[in-house]
Amino acid sequence: MVTAEHEGSRLRDERIKKLNTLKENGINPYPYAFERTHRAGELQAKYADLAPEVETEDFVRVCGRIMNERNTWMFVDVVDESGKIQVFCHKQNLSEDKIKGLRLFDKGDFIGVEGTIRRTKAGELSVKVTNYEMLGKSLLPLPISWDGFTDVEARYRHRYVDMIMHPEVRETFKKRSLAVRFIRRFLDDRDCLEVETPVLQVEAGGADARPFVTHHNALDMQLYLRIATELHLKRLIVGGFERVYEIGRIFRNEGLSTRHNPEFTTLELYWAYGDYNDLMNLTEEMVLGLVQELHAGKTSLTYQEHEMNFARPWKKIRMADAIKEVTGLDVNSLNTFDEAQTAAKALGVEIKDLDSIGHIVNAIFEDKVESTLIQPTFITDYPFETSPLTKPHRTNTGEVERFELFAYGRELANGYSELTDPEDQRKRLEDQARKKAAGNAEAMPMDLDFIEAMEYGMPPCMGIGIGIDRLVMLLTNSASIRDVIPFPTMKPIAKHGQNDGKEEKS
Repeated sequence: MVTAEHEGSRLRDERIKKLNTLKENGINPYPYAFERTHRAGELQAKYADLAPEVETEDFVRVCGRIMNERNTWMFVDVVDESGKIQVFCHKQNLSEDKIKGLRLFDKGDFIGVEGTIRRTKAGELSVKVTNYEMLGKSLLPLPISWDGFTDVEARYRHRYVDMIMHPEVRETFKKRSLAVRFIRRFLDDRDCLEVETPVLQVEAGGADARPFVTHHNALDMQLYLRIATELHLKRLIVGGFERVYEIGRIFRNEGLSTRHNPEFTTLELYWAYGDYNDLMNLTEEMVLGLVQELHAGKTSLTYQEHEMNFARPWKKIRMADAIKEVTGLDVNSLNTFDEAQTAAKALGVEIKDLDSIGHIVNAIFEDKVESTLIQPTFITDYPFETSPLTKPHRTNTGEVERFELFAYGRELANGYSELTDPEDQRKRLEDQARKKAAGNAEAMPMDLDFIEAMEYGMPPCMGIGIGIDRLVMLLTNSASIRDVIPFPTMKPIAKHGQNDGKEEKS
């Protein structure tokens, strides 16, 4: 019985023989460059009105990857980043040696051709080839057909093959880049300054998360990969910048799921002299503009068969009111921890390891309310205990001026009226440090340098974090976060079946 691995090895050997033949014939199978005149998409647009069976004298040079051949290499489909063009290789236009040389090509090879434009009787725009050259020999065979590469795990592990076989995957990553470009332009147009902050940090603060740990050899000290950019960006606000942002990678040592990857991209923005009300308006404007940018001016999109409308204004509702709306529970009536425990258990909400009424209220919200928030919705005014970097609410005791943006039951953004009182901040981080010392691996550390920075004076400030990956999932109708990350974190598979490669889920 011939295994797939054995067959792949045989095909690779055959291609290496062709590679050696090319070299023996004095042909470099990996040349340095090719001067082309057009991309495939440009030609398809330029000659869209060219009628069948019409030939032109227009000379072009195109190049790309061979994805199909028919009639013993007479017709070849060449694909570049912009699309596909057919090339017509006929003995009337090519020497006998050139016709024979086509047999040294395989699907997956790169080819450069020159010739004139024509449209075939069947209506296919083509280049009538007068010369060609090998631009890159492929040694490993591509999947047999466009539909032959469907195993999800294999597609993530071999993303380069996934992109070759599924152009829509490349389109998703292109939209991701366009989304980031739009966000930068939106913020730059409002006098925001893009900055960079350290990835390696002495204290990994700014969020509740378990960090990755590393070691700095020259300094002989333990460091952490950042779990947020917040505290360094706020230092810049202290230093005199008024509007700063960073789009960068964040690292959290957590499980894998359709919504979580240990490294991901966030936008964090800090803007002096504004509060969370101003920030909600800014967020609406930016996200709506992004939806319109990627959806031909429309204010709505379809995600997983749900029609979602991003026209302003979006719904805003306090967390306590949202809980009451869904469960009937008035969390403002919970006066003791025991009452909160009893209420949560009555709703079937797990409250293991929670140590405050506010955390129990938040757990009830996450369990019972989040999944109901399909249309874009701001949940505002979170429990005080859940937000150690946020200003106390100016009128509602026990709450902070914080919002989260939800859509399709998922958090997309988290914004605050930032805490600027250094004494209050010190007390809250001391409380977090006690929890960390007691075994809570996700509690924030005590960052004394950050407190010292605040003591030099910090103006009123609003700040937001937006998960770029989840936002792009929504914009591209992608079911999994791995669909919008070119190279998601995967457990490697050892060769010869030494590791089954099963993924850890959370």
